[in-house]
Amino acid sequence: MTKLIFTNGYFYTLDPSQPFVESVVVEKGRIIDLGTHQEMILQWGRTGSKLVDLYGKMVTPGLIDSHLHLSGVAFNFLDLDLTGIKSKGEMLDKIHAKAKTVAPGKWLVGMGWDENLFSEGTIPTIEELNYVAPHCPVYLKRICHHAFLVNSKALEMSQYHPSNSVPTGGTVVLDPMTKRPTGLLLESASQLITKYIPERTYQELKVGLQQAMQLAVKQGLTSVHTNDPAYLGGLDATYKMYDELLNQEGQGLRCNLLIDFPYLPRLIEKGMFAGFGNEKLQIGAIKIFADGAFGRRTALLSEPYHDQPGQYGDAMYDQETLYHMVQEIRAHAMPLAVHTIGDKALENILDVLDQFPKVEYRDRIIHTSLVRHDLVQRLADSSQIADIQPRFVVSDYPWVKERIGEKREPDLYAWKTLLDSGVLCAGGSDAPIEPLNPLLGIHAAVTRRSPGDTHGGWNAKEKLSIAEALKLFTVGGAFATNEEHLKGTISRGKLADMTVYSNNLFTIENPDQLLKTDIEMTIIGGEIKFNK
Repeated sequence: MTKLIFTNGYFYTLDPSQPFVESVVVEKGRIIDLGTHQEMILQWGRTGSKLVDLYGKMVTPGLIDSHLHLSGVAFNFLDLDLTGIKSKGEMLDKIHAKAKTVAPGKWLVGMGWDENLFSEGTIPTIEELNYVAPHCPVYLKRICHHAFLVNSKALEMSQYHPSNSVPTGGTVVLDPMTKRPTGLLLESASQLITKYIPERTYQELKVGLQQAMQLAVKQGLTSVHTNDPAYLGGLDATYKMYDELLNQEGQGLRCNLLIDFPYLPRLIEKGMFAGFGNEKLQIGAIKIFADGAFGRRTALLSEPYHDQPGQYGDAMYDQETLYHMVQEIRAHAMPLAVHTIGDKALENILDVLDQFPKVEYRDRIIHTSLVRHDLVQRLADSSQIADIQPRFVVSDYPWVKERIGEKREPDLYAWKTLLDSGVLCAGGSDAPIEPLNPLLGIHAAVTRRSPGDTHGGWNAKEKLSIAEALKLFTVGGAFATNEEHLKGTISRGKLADMTVYSNNLFTIENPDQLLKTDIEMTIIGGEIKFNK
């Protein structure tokens, strides 16, 4: 196989033993040498190697998104995308336009709405949804996937009745005057509806997933850690789909699959485990939820919500149930990936994990949005890693300050504190809840404000440097799946996964130039999978 010499670049290796090089030599998908342009040409240029001139562009290790839902990104290609809608009126207009294309009785499914962006600040009522889509059932996920809107046709099609039992942890929101559904469902109450929505065909889902993968590569990602079985037809269909796209059809993107707890028995039955697979596709941790989200005050706090005294949020499970779930996971020596937004949810899961021995793979504490000081050191354990999403600071401020209050704000999205305290951290997007583009995540980590804002950043002492932010999406992502020996830095023997940028991120004068930076090239296993 021909050797490739990627040369004439500014390679920031993130490897302390050789932080900067001009040239990288690749063979059979691995980095075999690196150094100055002159050294590499002299050493390897006469062996029939092929030169790839990078024209002075900046290169880093391939970007890794440590937590997203590629299936959700796929559905944005397949369903109504309400991401970024700025008013209730605009949202209703989009629903009405989509409804015109939907046959009577067929489901209109969408996602991405966020009332915090609305000029009115209020969500559509069930009557308004009925007016814009009278002939078809409507089911719309909020951007956080913890709240949902439905119309009357959806309730009718789902055989809803006030006497129906609501799944544990869920709420059908009722009008206080009429005691009738407002159209808003919280958390697991969505299951009352989703079981009646016809599943998309395998081929439809696969086409959407392929588009999502292509978008990820175009945006500079070489690896992602994704949570999908609940949306792609279960464990078997999900693994089959990824296997076909990655191992048989060569999409290129490397994927680590988080598996939801209900699929654990089937995982064991199939003889799968953490690390099962190859360098393109692997089984990861078992995913569970400890709480909800700030938006609807379902994140579990140790003190009441500042803007709703007496409300602490919701634990998805009581401690006994949580213990038995972890016990079952540990019985198969599997790691956990636990959704924790609130500080009490984090405390609860750490209390349970402390009762079990560690396993080979790191446990993943996903989001870790509100972390009390006394919990920080409990996270500083090499057997655990915090999967953080820097873009949350863009979506959640300023309204989140009202939720938690000024006293607790220093503990909110305290990434610098976590890193300085020795907590392993990995960076992700949680796409489609936040944009897939990792440069937007890096911008949020560095500025702690929305693009276009000019203030000094929310809770500015927690800002990260460019280097720290990049490490979240490279080194950190590798540690999250115990693959630090394979990826995360540009080093001899590691996978030849690299991302090439239009700007040098370390020499830009203003971090807002991140927003004007393009991905020039995405290299996976030495193959150029995207070239602008």
